[in-house]
Amino acid sequence: MEDKDLEREDQHQLTIGNRETVSVNGVLEMISFDDQEIVLNTDLGTLTLKGEELHIKTLNLDLGTLDVEGLVNAVSYGPKKTGKGKGKGFIDRLLR
Repeated sequence: MEDKDLEREDQHQLTIGNRETVSVNGVLEMISFDDQEIVLNTDLGTLTLKGEELHIKTLNLDLGTLDVEGLVNAVSYGPKKTGKGKGKGFIDRLLR
């Protein structure tokens, strides 16, 4: 468990380039995604990205990173979401 903590980025960061690319550090869990909305838990709460033709380029939960391409229309933060799969990652719930 300590190794994962050491590998993760030490701060949350959100970078948007020309409303066409998004990079996020501090990602804990992917909650949901489609081509118009991506919802994920971060170190600082729930992050929602809304847009058009959103595509996940890379997702690495071990490092806590996410890269997205597409037209970004809105970004919002909220409190951390906890659902039925509390404590389980997105892939674990998907393959269940």
